[in-house]
Amino acid sequence: MDFDLRAHTHLLAVAGSRAHGLHTEDSDLDLKGVAIPPKSWLLGFTRSFEHCDDADEMRTFLVDLPQPERHIAMRTDVEGTVYDLRKFLSLATAANPNALELLFCRDEELRRVTPVGEHLRETRDAFLSARCVQTFAGYASQQLGRIRLHYRWHHDGPEQPPTRADFALPDVALIPRDQRQAAEAAVRKQLATWELDLPGLEPSERERVQARLVGTLAELGLASEDDRWAAAARWVGLGDDLIDAMRRERAYQAARGEWRRYQAWKQNRNPARAALEARFGYDTKHGAHLVRLLRMGLEIAQEGRCIVWRGDRDAEELRAIRDGAWSYDALVAWADARTAELHSLTELAVPTEPDRDAIDALCVAWIEQAWSTPARPA
Repeated sequence: MDFDLRAHTHLLAVAGSRAHGLHTEDSDLDLKGVAIPPKSWLLGFTRSFEHCDDADEMRTFLVDLPQPERHIAMRTDVEGTVYDLRKFLSLATAANPNALELLFCRDEELRRVTPVGEHLRETRDAFLSARCVQTFAGYASQQLGRIRLHYRWHHDGPEQPPTRADFALPDVALIPRDQRQAAEAAVRKQLATWELDLPGLEPSERERVQARLVGTLAELGLASEDDRWAAAARWVGLGDDLIDAMRRERAYQAARGEWRRYQAWKQNRNPARAALEARFGYDTKHGAHLVRLLRMGLEIAQEGRCIVWRGDRDAEELRAIRDGAWSYDALVAWADARTAELHSLTELAVPTEPDRDAIDALCVAWIEQAWSTPARPA
């Protein structure tokens, strides 16, 4: 880094499990921050700054940490990311959970803050919007998808790589690769024309229309992705024999991809996570993250509050989940029910969208304020 990262950082806080009140003595130290680089980095064209997550560069913040955290950081390296202000505001207006965590963490987790950083946190409610429903549910869905996949692999993983014969395919592909790729591209293009673009609708109305569409597709026999793909293939003029051959080829390629991912998962599994899966049938740490994300999403939607610190709310239960208190079936059932609840909300305690113009004006003001004040010495 060609400029003093610490001197140009206006907000820095402890993030992750320590910000949630769920850490243990062995938990790593994760930092999140916001910086405004020197004027030449923003106005010139030879250099640019979007974020810094290099462990060596992040060590500049060791002096901002209390002694116990400093010992942890020196033992495990300083993990985390410092974002350029504009990049951070882009993430925050998109309701990125990690960005919101920095805005809504307790003051106790702050490690470095300037007047610009204070102003940024004072405006934090401006970043809460209906987008949070999608992002928190989306992050939770990713966790649940990973849990489901690893559960299946743990209990019923593929025993051997797939063969073409398994899918009634000859050793040599029935369709030349270039022709198959051209046909696939035509089908994808047709599928894209059937996608609904609903950016102007209120979130509740968008959900209603999408639910109606799902029901209509089911009535037409097009509920599954494979059904819609076959319908699009017929639409562009492919015959049933060609569609069947392409479908089997697609299934074979998908099975090959899963076999490769399964092998990589077995070889590169985190030993601690593998022990959790062996003991409880799923990664209970992912399970606790999943529950926290869905609860935070519901709190934002229903209460208009982003509650990062779980210490006086549900930390005890989240630790219990992390320690295996919930079975796999109980976790999945709970997550499916809460996700459906989140998506079914018709009245939200937050606006549909953040006021991007107002935030943009604040961004300009904060950068001008930072440049008019000498950088704080490291």
